[in-house]
Amino acid sequence: MAAPSSSLATAGHGRTKSGRSSSAMRPALLAIAVSVMAVLLMAVLFGARWTPSAGGGADTSWVSAGARVVLNAVSSQQGADPVVKVAEPQDRLLGGLLSPDFNDTSCLSRYRASLYRRRSLHVLSSHLVSALRRYESLHRHCSPGTSAYERAVARLRSPSSSNTSDAAAALSECMYLVWTPHAGLGNRMLSLTSAFLYALLTGRVLLFHRPGDDMNDLFCEPFPGATWIVPEKDFPIRGMERFGIRTRESLGNALGRGEGGRDPPPPWMYVHLRHDYTRPGARDRFFFCDDGQDALRRVGWVVLLSDNYFVPGLFLIPRYERELSRMFPRRDAVFHHLGRYLFHPSNTVWGMVMRYHGSYLAKAEERVGVQVRTFAWAPISTDELYGQIVSCAHGENILPRVHESSPGNATATPGSGQQQQQQPARRKAVLVVSLHGEYYERIRDMYYEHGAAGGDAVSVFQPTHLGGQRSEERMHNQKALAEMMLLSFSDVALTSAASTFGYVSHGLAGLRPWVLMIPVRKKAPNPPCRLAATIEPCFHTPPHYDCQARTKGDNGKTVRHVRHCEDLKDGVQLVD
Repeated sequence: MAAPSSSLATAGHGRTKSGRSSSAMRPALLAIAVSVMAVLLMAVLFGARWTPSAGGGADTSWVSAGARVVLNAVSSQQGADPVVKVAEPQDRLLGGLLSPDFNDTSCLSRYRASLYRRRSLHVLSSHLVSALRRYESLHRHCSPGTSAYERAVARLRSPSSSNTSDAAAALSECMYLVWTPHAGLGNRMLSLTSAFLYALLTGRVLLFHRPGDDMNDLFCEPFPGATWIVPEKDFPIRGMERFGIRTRESLGNALGRGEGGRDPPPPWMYVHLRHDYTRPGARDRFFFCDDGQDALRRVGWVVLLSDNYFVPGLFLIPRYERELSRMFPRRDAVFHHLGRYLFHPSNTVWGMVMRYHGSYLAKAEERVGVQVRTFAWAPISTDELYGQIVSCAHGENILPRVHESSPGNATATPGSGQQQQQQPARRKAVLVVSLHGEYYERIRDMYYEHGAAGGDAVSVFQPTHLGGQRSEERMHNQKALAEMMLLSFSDVALTSAASTFGYVSHGLAGLRPWVLMIPVRKKAPNPPCRLAATIEPCFHTPPHYDCQARTKGDNGKTVRHVRHCEDLKDGVQLVD
């Protein structure tokens, strides 16, 4: 864009035609020159399109030419801050977050899902992009089916046959983190994201243990040119899905026996981070202390079972603080970036998403997602919760209020016997996602019977109402994932407190949702909802342990960017 310019005509004796001294004009000229230089610098750094290169090898291959000059100039400086940016609209690689090394048709959702969401304005760090490309290279080298993997499994199967030098060489080649599913799909996706970040921080290869078929045909492979699925046949560690707090090989039990610094290290160790890991006497919480990390550092295979989003706990560990700050200059977008990197619905699930979206949501000018979840530990009646939903939706202008008495869909034209159809001011689609159908039916009937004030055309939809959670069934999980994706296409989100399903949906969308607060003595609280302070999920069961003082502590006050959750006071979450 050309900036407005002005010319200065000079006369004799250093004066302009207006009679002003040229020396008096110098500060103004200097200010203009500095401003122009600043604009040019910004154009060099950020004016070019951020386009990933096909090679994907060099750390700066995905940035603009001007920014690459600056990056090269500072690349030799230790601790140089990474470049951060926001992806352009229609950028299928999300600013370099996704690898270009995939076949489009093998996973239709990978490069298309973002086109149905609001544009993400959350900055992406060049350091995270580089870390992902390095991880992909490591995963290709060490994944199942490679000679490196076969050697590692052979050593796991017969650790006594490997001498010390062989074991050391193996650790320098490939180390593994095996994740096994537990609880509902939302919990699984959050714990899997946490496991992936831990793998990035520790140089491990993340593998996905799939003991049944409930996770089959759910997600696409996230890493190019390799699988993350553990081959079940002949894998030496059996029954991982049944591991628990009493498993002898657990980190907590090893520390309890004084074997944290064992030399040589055990061939494998189990990390128990389910909701009961903090119970009295258990030492599994030491995972978030240096003691636990030291015990795991030289273990070739680590098996993890968790139903928690334990990412905030990783920010409590001092040794990872610097790397995490470079990966995530803004700490409130960790799941947003890693979730969009990892989770791409299979073509089967994506077909469900596209059919429903095309039939019911595509023509709306605004999409409102309403996700309703109830818990036995927070009882509330259907009437009370419905009232809370409507009070929030109307009070915060999420949904339009209704006419007290229905005016009908048509109004008579004065002076004529004909009727004139009212033109709706705005088409608004409301997607209700719940295990039960009562809330959808009541919201639908409210607008059907009374009509929206202001003339908006409000349509209400619910894909399923399964009545209960059945996470051990593949079709149930496929439908759940499809609904998460549909919710992530929302322009505005209203979600239940403490719902991992909701965390995933609005985290993928990058939206701060309105949160229906937990009932108080079976009644809706006042106010009924709050705008979330962050898009980050809540770590429901943090260790609440002070590693230095060796006593109980409040992890919501330990480090700057970890605070107590608004929707679950005992939990903690990342804020910025």
